[in-house]
Amino acid sequence: MVASAPAAGQGSSSAASAGATSSASSSAGAAGSSAAAVADAAGCSDVTQATSVTVHRVLHLVEPTRQGALAKTQRDTSLVRALYSQLCAAITHPAKLKGTVRCPANLGISYTGTFYDGRAPLATFVYGASGCQTASLTAAGQTKITMMVGSASAAAPRLRADLAKVLGLPSLVMAQPKSGTGTPRDGGPVTG
Repeated sequence: MVASAPAAGQGSSSAASAGATSSASSSAGAAGSSAAAVADAAGCSDVTQATSVTVHRVLHLVEPTRQGALAKTQRDTSLVRALYSQLCAAITHPAKLKGTVRCPANLGISYTGTFYDGRAPLATFVYGASGCQTASLTAAGQTKITMMVGSASAAAPRLRADLAKVLGLPSLVMAQPKSGTGTPRDGGPVTG
């Protein structure tokens, strides 16, 4: 899965580094405007307008997980904007994958949410939290999606932690199978 967003501002952080000459400063401005254009195209230009986010945990496989449904509206703008920024960083730096990708332990856990400016929706997202983790963001009728590996993961290293903070959780714990469920290789019940 590769996002349709173009590679984002690859030179923006290096062009803005300390000791830049005046010609590099103009490059930094060009890179900054290029990054802004990518952010606009991805629906990320309004991150600073986000005042709340409502998030729902969705379980596609109910058994044998221990986690139940979860829904939370977060109004702490610093947490809301941190999560929105991490999602934007991921989708504007999409993973470039070649060949077959195997996604073990896909337990069907995802988080869906909507960012708001007051009562006006800004963007919606889906974070696939198990198996091959994915992030998607939909704004202005366009959806961008990426797998959370390589450049996307490097660009958004705090995505899981920021989502956990928004939900008021210490971390996004992956679902663990319950004892006595499933079928091990010998055909008996799973224990302890």
